[in-house]
Amino acid sequence: MATITMGVKGMTCGGCVASVQRVLKQLDGVGKVDVSLQQQQATVEYAPERVDPTRLRSAIEGAGFEVAS
Repeated sequence: MATITMGVKGMTCGGCVASVQRVLKQLDGVGKVDVSLQQQQATVEYAPERVDPTRLRSAIEGAGFEVAS
């Protein structure tokens, strides 16, 4: 398993956090997901042979949030 931390812009409430967690956990190969509203970031544990950071980013953006570079 690999771990990546990505900045997530646009989260304003607990519902936003739940949305980001939900879309990431739905991806095949994603294990633990920790999303912080205060730090505006998501830390994701994932299996690199099954999912890559580009797909993680796309899932977050598809939920209406921006991934910080």
